[in-house]
Amino acid sequence: MSERDQAHMQLALEQARLAFDEGEVPVGAVIVLDDRVIAAGRNGKERLRDPTAHAEVLALRQAAERLGRWRLSGCSLLVTLEPCVMCMGAAVSARIERLVFGCADPKAGAARSLYRLGEDVRLNHRFAVEGGLLADEAAELLRAFFRRKRTESVL
Repeated sequence: MSERDQAHMQLALEQARLAFDEGEVPVGAVIVLDDRVIAAGRNGKERLRDPTAHAEVLALRQAAERLGRWRLSGCSLLVTLEPCVMCMGAAVSARIERLVFGCADPKAGAARSLYRLGEDVRLNHRFAVEGGLLADEAAELLRAFFRRKRTESVL
């Protein structure tokens, strides 16, 4: 992973921090094309009252709107947490070229932890998957969020 990937993941972390401040699970995502960020998203399930409003899905929607096409060929998706099955399915459908994620999700991760959907030869599209970029920062943000939630539920 390159220095540009690190800079782009920092932008995804900024989105995750915004989600944290809004009371959402702190996950952020950016879509990059030709080394330019063309879309950004953060979890919005609570804010939007939408079970599909994951950071990745919102970023993919924004990128498709901005490019005027649903095929996001040539695009990279960078996300702070390993995507779930729904988000990996959306990435496959969008025909992204590459996924880079921060920390692994052993309970729901569909890029490496539970499944390897981006590399599954049975699907109509495959893409490169790389994990672990700024994983400690992403994981600490998630831990802080859930610590806060546990504290709030005790009070």
